[in-house]
Amino acid sequence: MSLREQILADMKEAMKAREADRLSAIRMLQAAIKNKEIEVRPNELSEQDALGVVRKLAKQRKDSIEEYTKANRVDLADKEKYELSVLEAYLPAQLSKEQVEKVVAEVMESLGATEMKQMGAVVKEVQTRTAGTADGKTISEIVKSRLQP
Repeated sequence: MSLREQILADMKEAMKAREADRLSAIRMLQAAIKNKEIEVRPNELSEQDALGVVRKLAKQRKDSIEEYTKANRVDLADKEKYELSVLEAYLPAQLSKEQVEKVVAEVMESLGATEMKQMGAVVKEVQTRTAGTADGKTISEIVKSRLQP
């Protein structure tokens, strides 16, 4: 079952169960995917494009949670946390920090990276190898900590 089919099935399920918050989050995701589909016309929307939309929305929710927490808006932060949990159900399982560190070590060894100016190349290669199963912020932090003198 493709991601779009899964989203439609979940939307129907949320409607039948009368889960208004979940339905709202799924509709928001559906609208964002539709916008991306319009953007890539006349080409078809690929699974990777759809996953990219989900990742983007999840990152927006994480950033919003951080900002709402700083502003002491617990009510808004809780709403964003719920939407994030709905979105994460459509994402592939994320690698643990230890697994990301292992991939970073392999990439640094294969590229021979030892200086900060090589950080971009290392991060790019790690992101390619993990194919969206690792958070970019985590990758960046690990690479930076390993390259600093």
